[in-house]
Amino acid sequence: MLRLRPILTPGSLHRRFATVAGPHALVLLEHRAGVIESGSLSALTAAQQLGGQVTGLVVGAPDQVKGVVEKAKKLKGLTNVLHSSSEQYAHSIPEVVSPLLEKLLSDNTPYTHVVSAHSSSAKSLLPRVAARLDLPAVSDITSLEHDSTSNATTFTRPIYAGNAIATVRAPESVRVKVFTVRSTAFKASAEDESAQAEEKAIDPVEVSNPPTQHVRTDLTKSDRPDLGSASRVVSGGRALKNAETFKATLEPLADALGAAIGASRAAVDAGYADNSLQVGQTGKVVAPELYMAIGISGAIQHLAGMKDSKMIVAINKDPEAPIFQVADVGLVADLYEAVPELVEKLKQ
Repeated sequence: MLRLRPILTPGSLHRRFATVAGPHALVLLEHRAGVIESGSLSALTAAQQLGGQVTGLVVGAPDQVKGVVEKAKKLKGLTNVLHSSSEQYAHSIPEVVSPLLEKLLSDNTPYTHVVSAHSSSAKSLLPRVAARLDLPAVSDITSLEHDSTSNATTFTRPIYAGNAIATVRAPESVRVKVFTVRSTAFKASAEDESAQAEEKAIDPVEVSNPPTQHVRTDLTKSDRPDLGSASRVVSGGRALKNAETFKATLEPLADALGAAIGASRAAVDAGYADNSLQVGQTGKVVAPELYMAIGISGAIQHLAGMKDSKMIVAINKDPEAPIFQVADVGLVADLYEAVPELVEKLKQ
């Protein structure tokens, strides 16, 4: 009897595995006066941590877009730059810009993630886009981790004014993960002169009779560093009594340090400072190298906006003030005596 023995040759047997496409993030690059916002550069850094391709999106008026695109092409980590120009995009109105994003994120979209800074504009735009596409949105994230095996992304974000950290997981069933980034949690992406991302123009989606129209933009002009990105910040609270005292006390100290000026909500509500200077849960979140809290008690809402600062210095005459619990250096003293003396020492 003859027995036949099967002979296996290399390659005659092999296993097939389903492959999952890698992440491809679309980053909204916000800009003002031809300069890409620092928060968008932090969002770009976050997008790179996903471990896949990163495409930037620049939207604006025709005279705005060209210069911004040239700068975006030199950003480290970008593989592509999409740009769309229209007079309707001169101001980032959510009801006008959202149809363009909805088109880009249709069912056959190559993008797995949409990323933006947690800016006032993006907080209006991205949740709108996500809702219209029946997608969840995660806001103000401070870290992320993408699992390429399960195609799930895990985020952390502060809740309860920063007193707790929520861990949120977006599973594979969420076809596009939409999230905004807390800019102080990620380093701004730098320029790379050797980089040359590929650019592509996309047609705008014109919106007839938009329900919202831009009326005007009022900007607070200052020669000081921008509060959101300054390396040093001097903030004042309600103890400064009035707007004149606020200015006379803090400006010499800020000038000596080359610092931006901030304010607590109590100081803003009392009319001591402009709303654009408010630091806290309902204001700006900052994380400078040096944060000086002058006459600020340290309410939980204020601490949420500055407790990630590298060095916190507090001056308050109340030794029980909550600000001392987070301060690296605390001085129990009358601010009207301590601040002028400190200014004189800095000038020497």
